[in-house]
Amino acid sequence: MALYNDTVMDHFMNPRNVGEIENPDGKGVYGSPVCGDMMQITIKVDEKTDVITDVKFKTFGCGSAIASSSMATEMIIGKTVDQALAVTNKQIVEELGGLPPVKLHCSVLADHAIKCAIYDYAQKHGKTYKGLEGFDPEADDDDEQAEGCSGPSCDKK
Repeated sequence: MALYNDTVMDHFMNPRNVGEIENPDGKGVYGSPVCGDMMQITIKVDEKTDVITDVKFKTFGCGSAIASSSMATEMIIGKTVDQALAVTNKQIVEELGGLPPVKLHCSVLADHAIKCAIYDYAQKHGKTYKGLEGFDPEADDDDEQAEGCSGPSCDKK
């Protein structure tokens, strides 16, 4: 059995929305100290309609991290900020057709990086979103992330 399915391989080999938006409306950088993966998401938002009109990402990490970032950007372009905030790491994994259990944390990183970018946008524009209630952009460890990691540094619970 192959480690990665065709969808994951396609998003890894041909990632969508790679790069960085100049003068973004929001920028989120998130990394896992456990795994060493780093993601940056930049977004453009139509302030009148609250629709995300463009998203770009840069990821330093494994194939699963790149594929998760690519898929996540595809999922939020054209969505309102509230709709983008509703996207979960589980939905990213489903859209990819699954990830190996030890790589599930990569989808959490993409999910968190998007929320960081939207948080930045909200802060800059004085906006509040229900999907950001209780969100801490500085948080670097949560249960879902720890579940997907392997190695001695993952036993932080």
